[in-house]
Amino acid sequence: MKELLLVLFCYSFVLGVLVAEDTIKTSQLVKDGATVVSAGGNFELGFFSPKNSVNRYVGIWYKKVSTGTLVWVANRNNPVNEKSRVLTLTDQGNLNIIVNLTSAVIWSSNSSTSDKKIDAVAQLLDTGNLVVKDVNDNNVLWQSFDYPTDTLLAGMKFGIDKVTGLDRFLTSWKSNDDPGTGDYTYRCHPQGFPQFFIADGSKEIYRLGNWNGIIFSGFPRPISNISLSFVFTDKEVYYMYNLVNTSIFTRLVLTQNGVAVRQTWAEKSKNWVVFLNGPTDICDNYGKCGKFGSCNIANAEVCECLKKFKPKSPKDWTVGDFSDGCVRETSLDCQKGDGFLEYSNIKLPDTESCRSYESMNLKDCEILCSKNCSCTAYTTLDISKGSGCLLWFDELIDIRQAPQGGGQFIYIRMAASELGGSKGKKKGTVIIVSLIFSIGALMLGLSLIIYLLKKKKNKRQEGRFTLDTEQFQSKESQQEDLELPLIDFLAIEKATNYFSLNNILGEGGFGPVYKGLLEDGREIAVKRLSKTSRQGTNEFKNEVVCIAKLQHRNLVKLLGCCIQEEEMMLIYEYLPNKGLDFFIFDEERSKLLDWPTRFSIINGIARGLLYLHQDSRLRIIHRDLKVSNILLDKDLNPKISDFGMARIFGGDETQANTRRVVGTYGYMSPEYQLDGLFSVKSDVFSFGVLVLEIVSGKRNRGFFHTDHHHNLLGHAWNLFKEGMPEELIDGQISYKGHLSEVVRSIHIGLLCVQQDPEDRPSMSYVVMTLGSEVVLPQPKQPGFFLERNKFVSETSSSQTMSLSCNDMSITLLDAR
Repeated sequence: MKELLLVLFCYSFVLGVLVAEDTIKTSQLVKDGATVVSAGGNFELGFFSPKNSVNRYVGIWYKKVSTGTLVWVANRNNPVNEKSRVLTLTDQGNLNIIVNLTSAVIWSSNSSTSDKKIDAVAQLLDTGNLVVKDVNDNNVLWQSFDYPTDTLLAGMKFGIDKVTGLDRFLTSWKSNDDPGTGDYTYRCHPQGFPQFFIADGSKEIYRLGNWNGIIFSGFPRPISNISLSFVFTDKEVYYMYNLVNTSIFTRLVLTQNGVAVRQTWAEKSKNWVVFLNGPTDICDNYGKCGKFGSCNIANAEVCECLKKFKPKSPKDWTVGDFSDGCVRETSLDCQKGDGFLEYSNIKLPDTESCRSYESMNLKDCEILCSKNCSCTAYTTLDISKGSGCLLWFDELIDIRQAPQGGGQFIYIRMAASELGGSKGKKKGTVIIVSLIFSIGALMLGLSLIIYLLKKKKNKRQEGRFTLDTEQFQSKESQQEDLELPLIDFLAIEKATNYFSLNNILGEGGFGPVYKGLLEDGREIAVKRLSKTSRQGTNEFKNEVVCIAKLQHRNLVKLLGCCIQEEEMMLIYEYLPNKGLDFFIFDEERSKLLDWPTRFSIINGIARGLLYLHQDSRLRIIHRDLKVSNILLDKDLNPKISDFGMARIFGGDETQANTRRVVGTYGYMSPEYQLDGLFSVKSDVFSFGVLVLEIVSGKRNRGFFHTDHHHNLLGHAWNLFKEGMPEELIDGQISYKGHLSEVVRSIHIGLLCVQQDPEDRPSMSYVVMTLGSEVVLPQPKQPGFFLERNKFVSETSSSQTMSLSCNDMSITLLDAR
């Protein structure tokens, strides 16, 4: 062997390193300084040294990405220091790293354990996969995709081959200067229903929700430009993603801090843009709230027990120790007939104890689970088809309120006595029915009296729902009754195909929103209050009061409501183009919004806010203005929606104070988020954030730039000060002929997000200046633009946790 290596070395020194563009043959060597490049030029293979290190490694990196980002390292735990170092392919098909003429092999692919010579070739594919194969039968002997380091690329299986025992998982680097195996791993756990965990050593710190047929439970929506797949068979279990547009580079990397980050390369700005990561906030900490506890980042105290559960250790719970979790308020008694209670919009719990059945429907799930006293919960396995069954057989852990639109329903076993009013999910119905019939006419008479009293109380007259708004309105507008069409529950049920999963448009803190079609042909959107929602009667009434009699082309129209027994629903006009976020944050759909359309949307939002603040008969502060609350009609005209958190001001009121701060991080003004002070200028701040997001196509929260740690506001302000505001413009749109209009919009956006509310313009000024050439004042420093660690240090310790941990969810907390 040594003699062969000596001959090869001598041959290479005489003739040079003979390496084809994308292949290595057994007669060739890759010496330090030479590289192999994939056929399409996407990836490059060769020796490298990390920053601030003299050690040499063999790795694969992006060729077309200017930063040369590493995606795989061969000898990550065995660096090379000697000057004479080569990568070679043996006659047996093994890739080896050799140092000096007499040294042993320090790293080998171990493609083959046989001494038999074969006609082997190693090829670097344009996917980033380094493959060793037998030329004669094209059989793959080894591939780098089977041995990932810290990066998952498109087409790479992430999981376990049950036949061979091959486990493909990610391991973090030790540091930026050392690609050696770090402390964190990200891998598949095949027990029960498979799921993926990030662990620090042996301690699990983050769990990716289970696959639900579309996405992993807890994620708000599918990722743009990526096709996801999940395979679970007797032979293998893995997750894989592929690119819809192969010209775009995206990767999933496990950082040295134990965070899985999805990044996409932005060629214009020459940096990796982070658009998804986990863990995201404190509620992503595995098992944060213990068994049957639910984590909600919107709360000041993030842990709470599920409905019908209570803390197992109340004293520990009050001091912030949630490790013991929660227990049922009423113990189960399977022999007497337990039932199931529905919980919605949650990231489903740990599925290690689960069993899955593909052919069942939801009713079959309930029957199967009810027959087994060890079954604690069930849900739909594949929400894309509305089929299949997932059953839990242990106490439930690692539950959280999901980001908007990312949650699912689960039905948890409860004692029959706890199920009063739960339609179709309770047992003991026969007993209740028997009692009713035994009481006979007396009960019927009593029911009639109760019905009439309820009818009088709710003021249901002539098919109209009348709501006394005294508790919500100012002195000038008190005692006014608002009338709204009352739509029958059965009509809504039929219109939504009995609240079919296929009709769900999205889900927020209030509950799910369904698409429906009334018998008169009108398309509607039905907002149904979830039984487990933290919002309720107050938000329902508030939305009715605020929007029932508002008429403006840039406000969503409320058509009616439904109140029947425990059901509370709001019925809106259906807007086919969904929310503004559906377009501007998606790489492909954002191209549909050219600059004239975006400018029209900005103007429409401004006019809608001006109407709320000044021109309507009531002065209304929205308090939750954000991209997802801007809906688009068929002509892409914007309509402001979701008035559940709005407040009504009297004619002479300009601001108010509250201990209940509601809204969404990234859009709330500093004075409101920190001190509970809100006014029309709070909405102006949110509008400014919206403008900058519409122009840039990037979110304020989660914005990433290699040159600084500012959010989008700080980035925009820096560019504006440096005289380069056009650098902020979304690369997906052309602004030729509209540059002055775009820059003016950025300027106005920055005026709206200034730190001091007194410096922010009114909406009347905004509407006027958007359509004129009047000279604008120079903007001052934005609020909340500072680097995150500096911002955190300048807030109180009690608020640091609330304000620094959440990138996406709706907030609900007590201000100082």
